[in-house]
Amino acid sequence: MELDGRVNYIVSGLERSGTSLLMQVLRAGGVPCAFDTASRPPDENNPRGYFELEGGKIISRLRDGVFPLADYRGRFIKITAYGMKFLPPGEYRIVYTERNIEEVLDSMEKMAKVRDPDREGTKAAFLKLNEMTKSRLAARADVRLLLVSYNALVREPGPEIRRIADFLGAPGLDEKAMAAAVDATLHRNRRPQ
Repeated sequence: MELDGRVNYIVSGLERSGTSLLMQVLRAGGVPCAFDTASRPPDENNPRGYFELEGGKIISRLRDGVFPLADYRGRFIKITAYGMKFLPPGEYRIVYTERNIEEVLDSMEKMAKVRDPDREGTKAAFLKLNEMTKSRLAARADVRLLLVSYNALVREPGPEIRRIADFLGAPGLDEKAMAAAVDATLHRNRRPQ
């Protein structure tokens, strides 16, 4: 399948909110995605990989105005929520994933192998970042934004995948393969919904 070569497509969301899963799902459906595996290979926290460019150093390059966004038009790239404030004017389609905040924090602690001594403070900061990022993106005339629930995607992939397909509006998307790419056993930091 092909995406519009005039548009930058981005998967975003808080750290540990399911951005890597979204990249996997898109790729499985035949959506063009750009990433490199050498800079950040799969590990115990993301056994299928991170699907990042430059090991996630995009944010600092965006901030400095030196990341070549134009080179990635027509393909999805992953930029976490904090980096969204550095997007220059352009034309964007952004699929933004949201996840239960307690699961995000659990996953961060597990990945860091330490307990957060100020978990409530961290929670407040991440909730604020999430809301500010969504508001900022929704207010931009050059952004089309789709919010996707990680928890809903893992629980029942079909409806969220249909929303993604409708948002992209590109023929040739393999929704069955996208659904098959969702491995609920990798939802390891699960909280009751």
